[in-house]
Amino acid sequence: MDAGVICIVALISPYRQDREMVRQLFQEGQFIEVFINAPLSVCESRDVKGLYAKARSGVIENFTGISSSYEPPLNPEIVLHTDRQTVEESVQVVMDFLETDVLVNK
Repeated sequence: MDAGVICIVALISPYRQDREMVRQLFQEGQFIEVFINAPLSVCESRDVKGLYAKARSGVIENFTGISSSYEPPLNPEIVLHTDRQTVEESVQVVMDFLETDVLVNK
């Protein structure tokens, strides 16, 4: 980011307080929260590693969405409904946001 490059980072951050703490590290408009909103059943169906099954059987403890809570964001800049959008549509939503709300206002 310091070099003027848009950085995309995928993090497992189930608690609002943690995400807000990270947001506070940046200036206004430098942190864009993208909520990948998919039902738990869809997440489980996409799980090629079988982690959800292991969590449900008790092999993995404190697994987000199964034995540990997830707090959805209250006001994310972008929401992607990946159960209803294709990958291409989701990418386009992000690109449109960046083009209109970030790059234009730079």
